[in-house]
Amino acid sequence: MALKLASLPRLPLAIFLLLLGGAVFAGWLAPHDPEHQDLFARLTPPVWVAGGSWQYPLGTDGLGRDIAANVLYGLRVSLLVGFVSVALSIALGATAGLIAGAQSGGWFDTLVMPLVDLQLSIPAVLIALAVMAVSGRGLWKLILVIGIVGWAPYARLMRASVLGESARDYVTAARLIGASEARVLFRHVLPNVLGPLLVQASVDVPRAVELEASLSFLGLGVAVTTPSLGLRVAQGYQYLFGGAWWPSVIPGLALVLLVLAENLIGDWARDALDPHYQARTARSVAAEG
Repeated sequence: MALKLASLPRLPLAIFLLLLGGAVFAGWLAPHDPEHQDLFARLTPPVWVAGGSWQYPLGTDGLGRDIAANVLYGLRVSLLVGFVSVALSIALGATAGLIAGAQSGGWFDTLVMPLVDLQLSIPAVLIALAVMAVSGRGLWKLILVIGIVGWAPYARLMRASVLGESARDYVTAARLIGASEARVLFRHVLPNVLGPLLVQASVDVPRAVELEASLSFLGLGVAVTTPSLGLRVAQGYQYLFGGAWWPSVIPGLALVLLVLAENLIGDWARDALDPHYQARTARSVAAEG
């Protein structure tokens, strides 16, 4: 199905591309090393506030670290966690759902789907909190945990999509002309069930970013030496009510803009890729007309 590029939200896309560019080119754009501490310049305000300096355009935190550099590198961590963890969830869940759908009622389907129901009954944040509390901090540990706890929705979605497509006439025709089950599954069924997975992924990327920020804020995410927006919000919170709002507010604002832009782009992806949503929208418009 062709994407409706003309309807793509331009402002959220521009914001997302700007943040993505800042994250990718953080090594060139950051004015300082994110972990460099200048205790003589601690809590320097942003340049537009009285007492600010162009040396630190967004100010410094309580340890004298440059906020602009930490925001750029923090965006890199957020995007890395979001995309890689969701890719891992898709790989695990889609594979399990594809096999379960192809062998509906078989031993694998009977084994996997109760596990899916069990995991969906437990909030992902609780599982992530428990695992990170036991295993300890770490960026790649966090990515692995978020990726694993997010596999269940993709397994259920893929299984339902495979069962729906397998009942269509073109699949029956392919079997009648002698196509093997593997060819039917990978050549005919799989390409037609990727749309719902992409829609789900567009929703889960900002959720993964939020989960990483939440765990880092609570001290169970990335290591203390790793720039993270959630971690910087937590570290700057102690100065917030003392008048130094920028160590906490500026990283928090960057996180809000990133998640908001991703959510709006995800809404567009759902409208463009989900035929059932389009059909419901068309019926609603026709009924109102």
